[in-house]
Amino acid sequence: MATKVTKRGQVMLGDLPDDFLRIEATPQQLQATADMQAAQMYAQYGFMGQSSGRLSITVAQAKLAKNYGVTRMDPYCRIRVGHAVFETPTAYNGAKNPRWNKVVHAPIPQGVNTFYLEIFDERSFTMDDRVAWGHITIPESVFSGETVDDWYTLSGRQGDDKEGMINLVLSHSTVPMMQQVPQVMPMMMMPQPVYYPTVQAGVPYQVPAGHQMPAQQQPQPQPTITEEDLKALQDMFPNMDAEVVRSVLEANRGNKDAAVNSLLSITAE
Repeated sequence: MATKVTKRGQVMLGDLPDDFLRIEATPQQLQATADMQAAQMYAQYGFMGQSSGRLSITVAQAKLAKNYGVTRMDPYCRIRVGHAVFETPTAYNGAKNPRWNKVVHAPIPQGVNTFYLEIFDERSFTMDDRVAWGHITIPESVFSGETVDDWYTLSGRQGDDKEGMINLVLSHSTVPMMQQVPQVMPMMMMPQPVYYPTVQAGVPYQVPAGHQMPAQQQPQPQPTITEEDLKALQDMFPNMDAEVVRSVLEANRGNKDAAVNSLLSITAE
């Protein structure tokens, strides 16, 4: 790229480089992007293995050690449970005391008793800044059916367990294991020949040997929706409107497992 001297100083002439005004993503941001993609596949195709149930996490509020930046921070929280990733809404002007009161329902694989939590400051013109983080160990009493409301320490720039605390409400419920929906390749149907015979007046037509007249297509039966399946889905998703549950079950033609997959995708959004 050449330079040219003008009255106002030197200017550069030529094509701009490919990395002009581009900000390289950090390893943490690349990992977050990969986690989000894995979560979308996780929600779409269901469990890849056995599940120990559903973990309900209420992200209530946080008390952070410092407000980073010139203006008040706009914090939001990101949670990773297994391969699933969830985010709270942004607490605008929350600064050191953000409040979210967001409930997420995460399917938890067997053997997993911790989840990872991060707090970001939402930025308008730059990459979001990670403020605090921590590995949260799920108490054993939660898996026994108890609801635990507690504060957990956060790490950050101030040091390990010195960036503040976050208030979480944890509970666990057992749900039936879902089977992964198999991917079936569509079957190509070859068109069958249709015969249009020439019929003479007054002479009844006879079907030639080896050929059949095309049969009329029978209407598809209506999906069977049982009250037992509907009640089971409502028990699994108590926060979901009953009409929404019924509509999803009807859309999946009474397939309970497929309806559970669809409802989990809705709650994960």
